[in-house]
Amino acid sequence: MSRAYDKLVRDDIPELLRRDGKRVETHTAAADEYVERLDAKLDEEIAEYREDGSLEELADVLELVYALAAAEGATRSELEELRAEKAERNGRFIDRTVLESVGEE
Repeated sequence: MSRAYDKLVRDDIPELLRRDGKRVETHTAAADEYVERLDAKLDEEIAEYREDGSLEELADVLELVYALAAAEGATRSELEELRAEKAERNGRFIDRTVLESVGEE
């Protein structure tokens, strides 16, 4: 009896399942399918992080962010450079600032 998943998994998962005696069917996603599946997996991992708040789930989110950046042609260091530039320009999320309203003076 087989169980269908139809979702993106980490690279080593199929081999780990085979070592456990499982029969595994996979395919390699085309570029456009890959980005769609990365987006779906990111949603899944964010939901899991929100559910249990663990650092392990947060690490999964980060791994997907890196994969999405790579799919867009950016390296981790380029992504970090963009993050740092934006942090320099607009700040970070350290001070816990909540914007309540903005009006004209």
